[in-house]
Order: sequence, then C-alpha cells, then structure tokens
Amino acid sequence: MEMFAVKYLRLLALAVVVAFAGCVSVSGNGSSTLSLWNDDAPAKAALLEYVDSVTKKGSANYIPPENRIAVFDFDGTLFCETDPTYFDWSLFEYRVLDDPAYRATEEQLAAARASREKGVMPELTPERERMVADAYRGLTLDGFAAYVRDFMNQPQPGFSGMKRGEAFYRPMVEVVRLLLENGFKVYVCSGTDRLTMRPVVEDGLSLPPQWIIGSDSTIVAREQGDRDGLGYIYQKKDELTLGGKSLVKNLQMNKVSVIAQEIGIQPVLAFGNSSSDASMINYAIANRRYRGLGFMLLCDDMEREYGNQAKADKMRSACESNGWIPVSMKNDWKTIYGDDVVRKSRP
Repeated sequence: MEMFAVKYLRLLALAVVVAFAGCVSVSGNGSSTLSLWNDDAPAKAALLEYVDSVTKKGSANYIPPENRIAVFDFDGTLFCETDPTYFDWSLFEYRVLDDPAYRATEEQLAAARASREKGVMPELTPERERMVADAYRGLTLDGFAAYVRDFMNQPQPGFSGMKRGEAFYRPMVEVVRLLLENGFKVYVCSGTDRLTMRPVVEDGLSLPPQWIIGSDSTIVAREQGDRDGLGYIYQKKDELTLGGKSLVKNLQMNKVSVIAQEIGIQPVLAFGNSSSDASMINYAIANRRYRGLGFMLLCDDMEREYGNQAKADKMRSACESNGWIPVSMKNDWKTIYGDDVVRKSRP
C-alpha cells in the first residue's frame, strides 16, 4: 500500500508539471535558467535559445506541444557510467557474486569475476545478453523492481556521499525539468534493460514508465511454462515473471527503430554521449518538419568524475563532423553530482 501511495504521488507531481508545461518562460528561475551550468557554456546558450524559439507562438520555429519530443540516453548522459561500470552490469555482478539466494552458472561466475577483479567486461554479444537476462529468470515484475531499489540504496562505488540510485548528473536533471516545464515529453532511450532502468528513472526523474525505453527481455506468465504466448491464456491468479530470454539490445539503429515503434513521432531533441547514440541524435536533427538539435556529452572531467580525455577528444571531433553540440562536463557544469559528493582517489 505504501509503495502504491509513493507511485501515485510521483505521477501526480508529474501531471502537475505537464499540465502547466508551456506556461513557464525560459527566463524564469530554477531549472529554467539551468543554474548549475556555467553562464559561458555554449551548450547552455544553444539549448535556451532553442527552447525559447520553438515554444514561442508566432516564431518561425514554433513546435506544437504534441510534437515536442526529446530523447535521452541514460548511462553517461543522465547518470553515472564510469565507475566502476554501467548500472545494469553492476547489478548483474551483485546478483552473481553477492546474492546468497541466487545460484549462478559457471559462465555467469566467470564473467562477473573477470569484470570485478580485472575490470574486463565480456564483449557485447547475444550470448552475453542471454546470460545476463537469465540471471533474473522467474522473478515477478514487482519483485524485480524491489530488487533493483534495494540495490539503488547501496553506496555508489568510487564516490562518497552518494547512493547508487542517486548518481544522476545534476545539470542534466535541470535540462529534463526545463523541457518538461516547456511542454516537451521526455523519453529515456537506453541500452540498459528497460525493467532495470524503470525504478531508477521513476525515482530520480519522476518520469512515468511509458516514457522509459530500454533493452528488452521476455515477460511470461507464471504458469505458462515453455508454451508460446499464442498458445497460453493468462489466468486470473497468474503473475507476470521475467522469462530470462533477451529480445533486443537497444543501441545504435535499434534506438531509432524503437522510437518509431513506441513513440510514433520523430524527436526534435536528442542527448547522448557515445557512438551508440549517433543514430538517435542524427534522427532528431534530420527532422524535416521541425527544427531539431542534438547534444553529445564529453567525459572530460578528471577531478569530479572518472573521465577519459582521449574518448572526450574523439567525441568532440565527431561533434564537429556531424553537427552535434558538445557538452563539456569539465567546463560547462558548476557541479556534477552536487557539492556533497566527492570522487574518491583511485587505488
């Protein structure tokens, strides 16, 4: 009952934001001014000018609210990616190596140990995705969400003063709020498993589950067994459980396909941080009906975050070549996780 009340209040708060969307000027206070961004940040100026231009009636670039669609990658764009690794892979490591209730396979143990002890993740293959999906087979959807939330309450490795579920980039949270206040629908479109990501994004950004898109695995009825969905009727006392079979990894062109399938409207704004987001960003800026814009985050902060200058330099060059707007974590943001969060020294 308590969990239902929390979900209800969260969705009610979002409904209030959406109801008043379009009534907030970008010259106002709070997130509308992107207060956690440095005033001289080119990306800040570009975004504020864009939002003002497309929301002002009579503007040549005006976009009706129903077509104000923004899409965001998750890891490395909205949320901590670099230490020690992606949230969903960290959850897999925990499931395999630390959960006494789970009996892992030798394949799972080998992959999780290599990652935790040597920092070596298996190559992205269908076999890896199958192995990860299988780790949660049989859990109910509510049970899995609770499992993820318990994991979110653990301390975030590599930092002091922050839990795993709190590792959102504060300046990017401001961007999400700015867009919601101005009549945009904000979708998170990530390679992270959809059901893994839902509790994190619902709690951290107050976005409804239908705005959260990720990689997918099968969902089956408790009593379905090996029967195909066409040959099984859901029973009144049934429960939905995780089927343990990976369906799609939502990266690169797959992001464009799933946006077309699930949203049905071409986005006008896109935010990413890696080459796996390139298709999604290009899809937004290729919008022929409305003015589109694409932003790429650069992981160039070595003091407040575990950055990678070589990767950041490569992405800046890609921005110049593709017409994407670079966002420098080092130079554009006053803070990343908040002043009370401190990056620990590497061992």
